[in-house]
Amino acid sequence: MKHLLQYCLFVLSAVVAMPSYAADPISVKVGILRVERERPLPLSRLDLPPDDLGFAGATLGENDNNTTGRFLGQVYETITETAPPEEAAAAMDAMIDGGVGFIVMMGNAGDVIDLSDHAAGRDVLLLNAQAEDNMLRTDECRANLLHVASSRAMMADGLAQFLMWKRWRKWLLIVGSHPEDEAWAEALRRAASRFGGKIVEERVFKDTGGARRTDTGHVQVQKQIPVFTQRAKKHDVVIAADESDVFAGYLPYHTWDARPVAGSAGLRPVGWHPGNEAWGATQFQRRFEKIANRRVRTLDFQVWLALRVIGEGVTRTSSADPKAVRDYVLGSDFELGIFKGTKVNFRPWNQQLRSPVLLANDRMIVSVSPQKEYLHQVSQLDTLGYDEPESRCSLN
Repeated sequence: MKHLLQYCLFVLSAVVAMPSYAADPISVKVGILRVERERPLPLSRLDLPPDDLGFAGATLGENDNNTTGRFLGQVYETITETAPPEEAAAAMDAMIDGGVGFIVMMGNAGDVIDLSDHAAGRDVLLLNAQAEDNMLRTDECRANLLHVASSRAMMADGLAQFLMWKRWRKWLLIVGSHPEDEAWAEALRRAASRFGGKIVEERVFKDTGGARRTDTGHVQVQKQIPVFTQRAKKHDVVIAADESDVFAGYLPYHTWDARPVAGSAGLRPVGWHPGNEAWGATQFQRRFEKIANRRVRTLDFQVWLALRVIGEGVTRTSSADPKAVRDYVLGSDFELGIFKGTKVNFRPWNQQLRSPVLLANDRMIVSVSPQKEYLHQVSQLDTLGYDEPESRCSLN
């Protein structure tokens, strides 16, 4: 209640201070482009993606921007499009030709790179709301691309800080057999090296295909886990790198040794969690639930966040020009509240949004990183992910 009252007073004071505008309103067109790829069914029906995943977050973001915009002479309009990879560039062209100056992208790293290169030289600013790949923040940076999705490195560092605080230094790392699993594992190895974790043993759980949600499928994996984890070197915690969702969900309560599980199951680093009730998050959750009739998912939150970055940039610059907005949000004056306990801004060296990492189980928040014991000379949030001295970005 205290946080809600503070939020309401803040909004009221901001509205009172805002001038009224008699001039023609500024029209801000934002495209939401989801690149649709076929994915296997999740292990649990609770994880089935809703049809409006991401788009519901855009609706809330548009509403929030227009709430402020009506006092400032700004009108926000979102145009949504879903396209397969081979049609994504054409969908982007249609948006830009229709006057869209900002495009929020939901897709994998390859999609993000291809679309960023396709839009190079055009008057449009792109925002990555989904792809977590580290290479997008290191070797494959693009000047026309901002990242609101946290990187794998940020997620792994947030988890590692908590595990070190718990003094769970010895890790048994279990890695899936798909490329995205190895990418997540590499981020975890880097985090262990940074913060003092020791990977005492690695094992690869191979995906042999077959049924995923039928009796024969999940019973087979459940029976494999105890034997698979038998005779492991002494460890404090089991870390799963299973972005392809093959085995990690079966690790808790099935490992040979009684150990906590983290990573892709158990204690998970996430961009958002529906159990978050702190820092005014409850009113955010309720507003979303009123629109979508379901709980917020991470991709919904990150698309909403991308819309709010755009809205804050337009508000502060009084301009819908993509270059003006980009220059402002990458500057030192930009900051944005995102219901995670601190205001956030962008790292100018790789255009990644600084953001806390929520550590959660299925029902609630366990902790939030960065942990207070980890300090930084510029921003404590820069203890998560690639810091400026580590950057290999060339933003031309």
